[in-house]
Amino acid sequence: MDTKIERKKRFPFQVVLGSVLGCIGLLWMVFRDTSSSMNVDKDSVTIAAVREDEFNDYIRVVGQVIPDHIIYLDAIEGGRVEERPVEEGAQVKAGDVILRLSNPLLNIGILQSEADLAYQENELRNTRLNMEQEHLRLRQERITLNKELVRKERRSGQYERLYRKELVSREDYLQAREDYRAALEQLGVVDERIRQDSLLRDNQLQSLNENIRNMKKSLVLVRKRLENLNVKAPVDGQLGNVQAQVGQSISQGERIGQIITPELKVEARIDEHYVERIVPGLRARFEREGKSYDMVMAKVYPEVQNGQFRTDLHFVADRPGNILAGQTCHIDLQLGDPTQAVIIPRGSFYQTGGGGYVYVVDKDGTVAHRRPIRIGRQNPLYYEILDGLHSGEKVIISGYDLFGKNERLNLR
Repeated sequence: MDTKIERKKRFPFQVVLGSVLGCIGLLWMVFRDTSSSMNVDKDSVTIAAVREDEFNDYIRVVGQVIPDHIIYLDAIEGGRVEERPVEEGAQVKAGDVILRLSNPLLNIGILQSEADLAYQENELRNTRLNMEQEHLRLRQERITLNKELVRKERRSGQYERLYRKELVSREDYLQAREDYRAALEQLGVVDERIRQDSLLRDNQLQSLNENIRNMKKSLVLVRKRLENLNVKAPVDGQLGNVQAQVGQSISQGERIGQIITPELKVEARIDEHYVERIVPGLRARFEREGKSYDMVMAKVYPEVQNGQFRTDLHFVADRPGNILAGQTCHIDLQLGDPTQAVIIPRGSFYQTGGGGYVYVVDKDGTVAHRRPIRIGRQNPLYYEILDGLHSGEKVIISGYDLFGKNERLNLR
């Protein structure tokens, strides 16, 4: 007869242990740190403190000293270079002769103009003489006609009285009266000729006088052209880029040099990122040999080339005495008034992520966590933090190229 074997019950401790291990595993799966991390040598990174301080809104730009004005010298008259009294690079005053030219054709033109003027003046004298003679002749003719008119008037009156007394014939009376009327009309004709001659005489003289005046003006201009053969400095400054040599032929309008004025300005090229903030009137500062010089933004050029736009800055009061055109200088350009802000020092971390995040170091300095931030303005020394950091925290400001996308850095 078979014996029935009863199944033994499992010990309760094993069940409890299995349950505990399962819960621990579940908790580990839920609460474990899933973020990526890497170990970093603490001495290989640069750590800086976040603080709230005054933020000075300025940028540093590189400028080049150039002349404020360059006056170009062009030959007003063409000719052959006879003399060069001033050498290139010399300081000149307004009116100093730089080149002396010769132009025989211009001299011939002056002689011809003078001859034409003399001829016209002689013609004017002859015309006046002829007019005066004609005027005198007409006056003499009038006197004669007037004398005849008086006689014929008297004779006509006598014949009229005699005719009434029937002492002369009617024919003699009518003839005497007709002679008187004819003499009267002739005198009227002479008077009209005199009047017309006076008008014509005045118009002719006025026209001739106007021609004489124009010829004299033309002669003055021609003589002035002769004076233009002496090329003179229009302003005070330094003579530069003179290419003309003695014996060389210079064409009219040809450029022969330039005058660099003593006034200087600084031309600076600024990144297009600031194009909307740069306006004329902004203040700037330039330091040289331990002394500071104030400047002002004078002009902003609208064209952007190769990511930069051009500006001109002028010295406000004085400028360094030993500064020369062509030298380079570093200028602090003030964009706004200083304000209180949360700031961090500038660092190469900005180039990696564009300033969109930083690694924030914990209090004990062993771990740094990646945190998104928002950067506002910047100057050569600091970034303005708009969001993401608080005063008193510490961040890594050196480059992030080796950190990849790790969210956590273990600082050892």
